[in-house]
Amino acid sequence: MRIPVSWLGEYVDLPEDVSVEHLHAALVKVGFEEEGFHGFDLTGPVVVGQVLEFTPEAQTNGKTINWCSVDVGEAEPRGIVCGAHNFAVGDKVVVSLPGAVLPGPFPIAARKTYGHVSDGMMASARELGLGEEHDGILVLGNLGLDPEVGADALELLGLHDFAVEINVTPDRGYALSVRGVAREYSHSTGAAFRDPALTLVEPVETPATGFPVTIDDTAPIRGRAGVSVFEARVVRGIDATRPTPSWMVARLALAGVRSISLPVDITNYVMFELGQPIHGYDLATLTGGITIRRATAGETFETLDGKVRSLDVEDLLVTDESGPIGLAGVMGGAKTEMTTGTVDVLIEAGNWEPVSIARTARRHKLPSEAAKRYERGVDPAVAAPAVARVAELLVDLAGGTVDTLGSSYNAATAPAPIELPADYAAKLMGVAYTADEIESSLTTIGAELSATSGIYTVTPPTWRPDLTDKATLVEEIARIVGYDRIPSVLPVAPPGRGLTRSQQLRRSASRALAGGGLTEVLSYSFVTSASNDLFGSATGGAVPAIKLANPLDSEFGWMRTSVLPGLIDAARRNLSRGLTDLALFEVGLVFQPVAGETYGSGPLPVGNARPSDDTLLALNASIPPQPWHVGALFVGDAVAKQPGLTAVHTGVADAIAAAHQLALAVGATITVRQGSHQAMHPGRTAELWAGDSLVGYAGELLPAIAGDRDLPRVVALLEVDLDALITSTSDEVTPTPIVSFPAATQDLSVVVSDATPAGFVLATVIEGAGSLLETARLVDDYRGTGIEPGSKSLTFALRFRAPDRTLTAAEATEAKTAAVKLAAARFGAALRE
Repeated sequence: MRIPVSWLGEYVDLPEDVSVEHLHAALVKVGFEEEGFHGFDLTGPVVVGQVLEFTPEAQTNGKTINWCSVDVGEAEPRGIVCGAHNFAVGDKVVVSLPGAVLPGPFPIAARKTYGHVSDGMMASARELGLGEEHDGILVLGNLGLDPEVGADALELLGLHDFAVEINVTPDRGYALSVRGVAREYSHSTGAAFRDPALTLVEPVETPATGFPVTIDDTAPIRGRAGVSVFEARVVRGIDATRPTPSWMVARLALAGVRSISLPVDITNYVMFELGQPIHGYDLATLTGGITIRRATAGETFETLDGKVRSLDVEDLLVTDESGPIGLAGVMGGAKTEMTTGTVDVLIEAGNWEPVSIARTARRHKLPSEAAKRYERGVDPAVAAPAVARVAELLVDLAGGTVDTLGSSYNAATAPAPIELPADYAAKLMGVAYTADEIESSLTTIGAELSATSGIYTVTPPTWRPDLTDKATLVEEIARIVGYDRIPSVLPVAPPGRGLTRSQQLRRSASRALAGGGLTEVLSYSFVTSASNDLFGSATGGAVPAIKLANPLDSEFGWMRTSVLPGLIDAARRNLSRGLTDLALFEVGLVFQPVAGETYGSGPLPVGNARPSDDTLLALNASIPPQPWHVGALFVGDAVAKQPGLTAVHTGVADAIAAAHQLALAVGATITVRQGSHQAMHPGRTAELWAGDSLVGYAGELLPAIAGDRDLPRVVALLEVDLDALITSTSDEVTPTPIVSFPAATQDLSVVVSDATPAGFVLATVIEGAGSLLETARLVDDYRGTGIEPGSKSLTFALRFRAPDRTLTAAEATEAKTAAVKLAAARFGAALRE
């Protein structure tokens, strides 16, 4: 929300030397966030000039310029070259003199052009930041202005003003107006506030009647009628061609709205002033009275932006006898638009139901200023003053006359009283608020209250629909009294508590992968159904998944069953930005419902009391299993090419190494076996086992899938069920003694079928060698000359050690022979000579 300071100063007392910093500090104090500062970005001297004479001069480039003599209030007139032709002798214009800087920045200096020295520039509206019009210079007479020659044009046009911008949270829609921000500034500083909604009066004493308005909302959303207030008033005989006053144009520009026409500018001005969106209809284009109803199936409507929209049966419409004339609370229709030919206007201000407006605005992708206010809640009591204000301005600025024809419908309910125990604020905030502080805070925000037996009965003001319970009232007390009163106290953890073992091991897993050179990422839990089916199951088929009731994006409407889709999206995003060597990991929850089970049923606990153990058990039973998973992705080079060293590409070996690193960090042991996964390359996929449990997969993404996702051909993936991996471990620590006796090392080469997984052979060698074997690892997999087709030679490096003596070569050989015998029995392994 942008607030022009001169406008703010009309409704609250500001310091004479008010600054951006002061305003931001005051508004931050009452809960807003500062966003920025906006001005017209121009400095003087910019003055009023009068054209004394000009001579058209044709140029060789086919252009005709005017060599002008302009009086700027100095001893001698200035010579200025001007390419515009929309002025005449005697016209008063805006002249930027040398030394001025226009928005851009565009510094003005005396310069030679078209054979003359132009001693300044006559400016257009766009060059001054007042709009987009650039067909000619700004002629002040067209704005109804006749200032003194040489006067400060910045002061005249309101270009000295500036605006502060704040972020207004969705629960404080009343602050999307100068009225609301002025009130909040008053709360912060104690400055006198003057409510414009109370000072405005009806231009005529006779109430508006006689214009038929019918409310026919037969399908209200959530049982709430689409409109609770509808005020209408006719103003006749306006001159829509009159220019919008410069002060109004300047304020609208600072608020972020361009000037369109006088009637439209007036409705926009009042919306920003009071927070009540206003719509004006060209009365001559209306047929009969107005009916508020829901759209019918297949109905269409052309909005002000010229687009024909297919309507939904939930859309709330303003209609006349010819059909729709407005998307209620969102945008008007092209048919009844106010134009330069409009003479009679029907002014309308409604109070529309927020959910209905929000859905329509999102459905049609129309985030209008009106919809932004209605979906946050508009003061129902301000509709009548807003209509009166628009009528008043149409009379004063457009020459209109207020008619008695109109309508007034009001079915708004009064705010419900809230009971607030006198000691509740102190209990909730930890601050000993006095009775005077509580009462003054609530009355300051506009609430009415009475006290009986230690309980306040508080009736919120009409502009605060967010005040619904005693907790929201306490929030207001804390805000008005000051957040600095809330003490900063560091909670002390009860003895014996802290991170659980699972939490500690999850952190160890993250630290281990990060220490291994991987970068942790955090991706969204919302994925497509196809991604769940592809990565959530190794074998294929539809995977049970949780569907979101109201997704941000209908395509990504499912909770993830795997962390791999998010990692792949992160890799694609980084690759598109030129980062080609990636090693990413994520530790996060996945959501794995059981087929046929129903989740999310049952009432939610109340928020003002601790749930019972039974309630917590019921809540946990109502959500699907959510295990922690670890995923990793490798793409590009693990070692970059450098002098004397070729690049080392990442692959499935990196994914398996990360799995071992992960297992080591949590105290588990992983066994790698040949496996298959529908999303991974056949022959380059490994199953990861912890004991008798399959805990994950490592492999290379299928090249076809990688291509569809704009990834390189080789992408290594890893996903491990971290909860299952941790479950396989023991919380008992068994120390391994340090042995000082020397080790005996031997190599073992066996020939097995090439269909036999090397991991199975390695596990068998470890089992057969017995307790003397300290370590065993695969060092070679050979298939070639000397090996029968269909076979392979596996070489293992073995290290033997005894805890109580120096092993002899014969003892090590005996253990190795035992390993060979067991491998021969299981896999037909033969010792390679």
